[in-house]
Amino acid sequence: MSSINYDLKKIKAFVFDVDGVLSGDILSLSADGDPMRTVNIKDGYAMQLAVKKGYILAIITGGYTEAVRIRFSRLGIEHIYMRSAVKMKDFEDLLSKTGLALDEIMYAGDDIPDYEIMQRVGLPVAPSDAAPEIKAVAKYISLKRGGEGVARDVIEQTLKAQGDWMADEAFGW
Repeated sequence: MSSINYDLKKIKAFVFDVDGVLSGDILSLSADGDPMRTVNIKDGYAMQLAVKKGYILAIITGGYTEAVRIRFSRLGIEHIYMRSAVKMKDFEDLLSKTGLALDEIMYAGDDIPDYEIMQRVGLPVAPSDAAPEIKAVAKYISLKRGGEGVARDVIEQTLKAQGDWMADEAFGW
């Protein structure tokens, strides 16, 4: 049984911010000044399974490091928007490329740059440590903090609702 108050059978796409959602909001810096993120392995498992099951996954982040692009493309994610100064522009591009309806999209964000998109999508999601403004527009606030399994939480509940969680594809990477 899902703890998300939304018809999860509508969801065809998962869109994620990176910093504060797929990674924690405290980052180490390399000697070059680049942020060094950590990622949650269980998030990665759920994301690659969703791709295998035919869901659309996308990343929209203001940050940029090659490691982020490599990590998420290796999970099978084709729509990766980095250096997104105004996330709504990249979100509109995603909509035009995929033909998705707004009620088919789950978007997880944690801070003010995510606000506009979260007001539009069917299922806006926030980590438990998101900014108050983001929690106010979220239809679901995960019990997980950013970087600690938010993607796994929403993907698992959605795939279970659609009968895709323990399918044959689930037993391998």
